[in-house]
Amino acid sequence: VQLQQSGGGSVQPGGSLKLSCRTSGDVFSRCKMNWLRQAPGKEHEYVSQTDGTFTTYGDFVKGRFTISRDNAENTLHLQMNSLNIEDTAVYYCVADCWDWGERFWGQGTQVTVSS
Repeated sequence: VQLQQSGGGSVQPGGSLKLSCRTSGDVFSRCKMNWLRQAPGKEHEYVSQTDGTFTTYGDFVKGRFTISRDNAENTLHLQMNSLNIEDTAVYYCVADCWDWGERFWGQGTQVTVSS
């Protein structure tokens, strides 16, 4: 199973970035899709999850991020607005495929917010 991430980069505080994660149709339709992040020296932190019907966000998001699915392209997106320095982290696309008893990870993408 491959989760191919794209997007990310560097932005000033208050800026926006969009992350994408493309995978196979089987994974996309059967698994809960997540975004997690890991800041330097910290544990992984939950950002958002969608199963196609329900979406949830970590408390720190406060309406700034939007998770979405492009079912035609089997692609998960994370639109991040009003970024602040504390959002600097490596962001991971994660597929929870509990039907198979597996969790799959994308390669991670760096998001850096600095002035």
